[in-house]
Amino acid sequence: MTLTSDFPRTSEKTVQVATFRVENLLLAIDVDVVQEINRHLNITEVPHAPENVRGVINLRGEVVTVVDMRTILGLPRGEVTRDCRNVVIHSEGELIGLIVDQIADILTIPIREIDPPPANVDGVEGRFFKGVYTMDNGIAVLLDVQGALSQD
Repeated sequence: MTLTSDFPRTSEKTVQVATFRVENLLLAIDVDVVQEINRHLNITEVPHAPENVRGVINLRGEVVTVVDMRTILGLPRGEVTRDCRNVVIHSEGELIGLIVDQIADILTIPIREIDPPPANVDGVEGRFFKGVYTMDNGIAVLLDVQGALSQD
C-alpha cells in the first residue's frame, strides 16, 4: 500500500483512527476494521505456532487468533500486563486479535495532513507503516494492518 493510493493529499476528507501504544510507538488503524477492544487476555497457547502468534481466544463462540504486535514490529516479546488490550479487527474475512501495550484515543485526521512514513520509526522497521500524522505531542504512525499480518 502506498500513501498516494490510500490517502490522496488533495482530499478535504478525514479518516478516523483508533490509536494504541506498542512500546513507545503510537500506532493508528482505521476504526472501520476494529470490531472491539477488550481486556480478554485469557489466551490459550497453540503448540508450534509462529513466534508472533500468542494463541487463541474464544470470543462469544468464535475462535480468534491473537498476535503480538511487538514481535510483528521486530521488538522483543513483552509481558501481558493490566494495561495490555486485545484489539479485535476484521482482516480478510476473519477476526484477529492484536495484543497492544496500551489503548490511546480515537483521532479524526485530515487526510491532507498525513505524511509519508520514514523508513525507520523509533528503531522499528517501517515497512508496515502507511503514513504518519504529526501532533503537538508526537506522531501517530498509521499501520498497514494487512501488510503486518501477512508478513512471512
